[in-house]
Amino acid sequence: MSKNFAIIGVAGYIAPRHLKAIKEVNGNLVAAYDIADAVGILDTYFPACDFFTNETSFFEFLAQQQTLDYLVICSPNYLHEAHCLAGLQLATTIICEKPLSLTVESLHTLKAAQQQSGKQIYTILQLRLLPMLIQLKKEMEQSTTNKFEVNIEYYTPRGKWYHQSWKGDIEKSGGIATNIGIHLFDLVTWLFGNCKQLHVEENTKTTSIGTLHLDKASIHWNLSIDSNLRAKRQMSINGKVYEFTEGFSDLHTQAYREIIKGNGFTIDNIFPSVAIVEQIRKSIPSA
Repeated sequence: MSKNFAIIGVAGYIAPRHLKAIKEVNGNLVAAYDIADAVGILDTYFPACDFFTNETSFFEFLAQQQTLDYLVICSPNYLHEAHCLAGLQLATTIICEKPLSLTVESLHTLKAAQQQSGKQIYTILQLRLLPMLIQLKKEMEQSTTNKFEVNIEYYTPRGKWYHQSWKGDIEKSGGIATNIGIHLFDLVTWLFGNCKQLHVEENTKTTSIGTLHLDKASIHWNLSIDSNLRAKRQMSINGKVYEFTEGFSDLHTQAYREIIKGNGFTIDNIFPSVAIVEQIRKSIPSA
């Protein structure tokens, strides 16, 4: 049976991946909301979808729907908690883009609301679904090596627009360690265990550099949105390089299929990485 979806933030960068996923799981998009009205992308996937630029009208419309199975949240990071809570009030399952929230305290709030509502909040951690990384996790679990040396280099150049948008506002995005690094920190905690210690070497509007000490690895990260750098997404483990650029864009449909089966990634899965990026945001770089 086809599932009914609604989406918040349909004019944003990440929304087309969700629209494509909804279509590919044979879902039906009943409503979309965004403060921007440049949403011609809807014609490609769901031209009959009701569209709103007013949030109150959007939620009033959803409250009148007899069946709404999923609310998809692609709004700016700082709005995720409020939109998740509003969605739970509709008694619907939530699918929220990363980061699910900016703070551990907020995650606790969402978990309590989720338990009270009886509905589930899922988030998108598609790197965990990348076959290469699933195989890597198996290798890490079977390895007799006690400690791994890991180096992460993630360069995703951004122009001047970035700093004028909500993404350039650390209070709204969480800074680049959160906005572009959350998947990577989730990945390393999934592979190598809990964070024991964290040192920040540099933390600016364009660069985040530091070291994590996890149960089974020392991680050195270098994240940058410097427009002068060439794009790069790779991780080396004891000198062996893994390239995972494609993993960020090709796995949303698989993530949706798992969610529909009840196997999606939950609040508990995202706690470790949110704790790390929150600590990075609050840290003073080492002298």
